[in-house]
Amino acid sequence: MLYEDYQLLLFERRDNGVLAMTINRPEKLNAANNVLHHELAQVWLTVKNDPTVRVIVITGAGRAFCVGGDLHEEIDKLGKIEPIISMGEGALDIVYNMIHLDKPIISAINGPAAGAGLAVALTADISIIAEDARITDAHVNIGVASGDHAVMMWPLFCGLPKAKLYLLTADLLDGREAERIGLVSMCKPLGELLPTAFALADRLGKKPPRAVQWTKRCLNHWLRQAAPILDLSVAYEGLNFMEPDAREGLEAFLNKRAPQFPSNR
Repeated sequence: MLYEDYQLLLFERRDNGVLAMTINRPEKLNAANNVLHHELAQVWLTVKNDPTVRVIVITGAGRAFCVGGDLHEEIDKLGKIEPIISMGEGALDIVYNMIHLDKPIISAINGPAAGAGLAVALTADISIIAEDARITDAHVNIGVASGDHAVMMWPLFCGLPKAKLYLLTADLLDGREAERIGLVSMCKPLGELLPTAFALADRLGKKPPRAVQWTKRCLNHWLRQAAPILDLSVAYEGLNFMEPDAREGLEAFLNKRAPQFPSNR
């Protein structure tokens, strides 16, 4: 894909090879519909093939980073094997394409992030979050196993005890707590978020590109060793989408009520 092919991502070229990327569906809190989900997977291949880009900064338009998948579309996939497999493959592509891109990615998490959006935010090499931004991996709340990225990455970032606490409960974390437990790189007041991200990107853009890129490549072998965990979690999540609990979880979320999971009756 070329930059002009993207419908829901905006691009701005800055000095020192920095590419600013904005997730642009603010009226839906940047929820990832099928189009955006595909673009969040493919854009890293576009950047990889652009020799003018050295560093990427990604953020969200409006008051959210990206609140995850568009559940109005996801509920239509329930019980349908081909759409569920396709969704899982897309989830793997987002993470693996970011990991395999040697150019450093900085996420500026300006507001709520969950699901696929949180996968992008935390798979970034350096994650900077606003103090009051709230994040969660809420898969278990809608009746499916935690897929996307979290069971692969969170134990490496914040340790297994905290990863289990937040992934099993699906509790919300604000930016301060996410920084405190080591889940993100840095926490800043909202007004300082983008200036901090771009200042850091400028610093990286001025360094020898190959030295930076190969350092990232080596560091990401920690994540590549954990790749089987990601594959398994996405497979289990897909299986859960074939079960009644997932329908109840999604319908309850969309209707703003407490779920009554069939498996607990």
